[in-house]
Amino acid sequence: MTATADTTRRPAAPPTPGDLMSPRQRLRLVLVLGSLIAVGPLTIDMYLPAFPAIVADFQTTSAAVQLTLTGTLAGLALGQLLIGPLSDAVGRRTPLIAGIALHVVASLLCVVAPNIVVLGGLRVVQGLGVAAASVVAMAVVRDLFAGAAFATLLSRLLLVMGAAPILAPTLGGGLLRWADWRGVFVALASFGVLLVVVAALGLPETLPVARRRRGGLVATARVYGSLLRDRVFVGLVVVSGLAMAALFAYVAGSSFVLQDQYGLDEQEFGLAFGAGAVGLIGATQFNVRLLRRHPPQRILVAALAVGAVAGLVLLAVAATGFGGLPSLLVSLWVVLAAAGLAMPNAPALALSRHGAAAGTASALLGAVQFGVGALAAPLVGVLGTGAVAMAVVVAGGLVAATAVLLVVVRPARLAHLEPGPVLAAAH
Repeated sequence: MTATADTTRRPAAPPTPGDLMSPRQRLRLVLVLGSLIAVGPLTIDMYLPAFPAIVADFQTTSAAVQLTLTGTLAGLALGQLLIGPLSDAVGRRTPLIAGIALHVVASLLCVVAPNIVVLGGLRVVQGLGVAAASVVAMAVVRDLFAGAAFATLLSRLLLVMGAAPILAPTLGGGLLRWADWRGVFVALASFGVLLVVVAALGLPETLPVARRRRGGLVATARVYGSLLRDRVFVGLVVVSGLAMAALFAYVAGSSFVLQDQYGLDEQEFGLAFGAGAVGLIGATQFNVRLLRRHPPQRILVAALAVGAVAGLVLLAVAATGFGGLPSLLVSLWVVLAAAGLAMPNAPALALSRHGAAAGTASALLGAVQFGVGALAAPLVGVLGTGAVAMAVVVAGGLVAATAVLLVVVRPARLAHLEPGPVLAAAH
C-alpha cells in the first residue's frame, strides 16, 4: 500500500526550480526571503515598548495608540489582497521593490508625525507598503519548491516570521535607550532602504512570463471566487488567522500588562518579551524534525489542541493571579510554542491546494491573518489593559482555531493532503 501511495503522489515528477539549486544558493535564498519576511513583524512590533511614551507625548489614550497598531495590520491585510494578484500578473520583483519603497517613505513621515491621527494614517500606509514583502516572499517559495522541501523551507522562514514579532520589542527597547520613539521609525526606514538593495541584487524573478495570469479584475475576482469556494482552503486560512490573532493579542496587550501591571521598565519588558521567542523559535525548528516522521496534518491538530489548553490555563492564571509573573510567562511560552508548531503547517497545507495561483492564495492567507490580527489588537484595548483582557483574546483565538479545524476543515479531509502536489503538477 505504501508503494502505491508513493507512486500516486510522487510519480517521477519533474524537478522544481528549487530542486536544482545548490545548498549555497538555497542558503542565499533563505537569507534574502528571511530579510523580507522580517520587515513586516519589525514594522508592527518595534515601537511597542514606546507605547507609554507615545501616550504621554501626544497626550492621548492607550486605546488610541493601540489603534495605530490596528492601522498597520489593516494596511497589511488590504495591501496583500491588492499585491497578490498583481504579483501573479506582472511578476514578483516589481511589486516588491515598489512596496518597500512606499514603506520607506511612510516610515520617514512617521518620524515627523505631529499627532496621533497622522501617525495612525501613516501606519496604514506603512502596512500597505510592507505587504509586498510578505506576499512576494511566500509566493517565491511556492514558485520554487514542492513537497517536503516546501514545508521545510516554510518552517525555516517561519523561524524569522515567528521570532521577529517577539524580538522586535527587545530591539525597540534597546533603541529607546539612545533615542525617543521617533528613532524607531528612522531605523525602520533604514532597514527598508537596505531591503530595496537586497531585493534588487539578490532576488531573481521566479515567475516566468508564461505562467503569469492575465485578464485584469475579472480574472482576479474569478481566482478569489475559486479560492473562497474551497472549504478546506478557507478553513485552514481561518485557522491561520485565529492563531495569528492570539499572537497579536499578546503583542498588543503585553506592553501594558508587563510594564503597567507588573512594573517592568522598557528594557526589562523587551527582555521578558524576547524570552518568549525561545519557545516559538524552538517549536518552528522542531517542526522540521517532526515533519520527517509525522504528516503536517497530525502536527497541526496536536499543536492547536495544546495551544487551546495552554490558552485556558493562561486565562485562569491571569484571572486568579496564581504564581504571579512567572506563571503568566510560562503559560505564554507554552502558547507561543504551540503557535510555533501550528503556524508553518496550516499555511503549507492551505497553499498546497492552489499552486497555480500562489500569489493570490498567499495574499488571501496573509490578508486573513493580519485582518483578524487587526481585530484582535483593539479588542484587547476595549476589554482593558490588564492581563485578563489579553488572556481572554489569546485563549479565545486558539480555542476558536481548534473549533474551526475540527468542524470546518475536519482532520479526516486532510488525511490525503500533502504540501506541494499541485505545484509539482504545475511544473
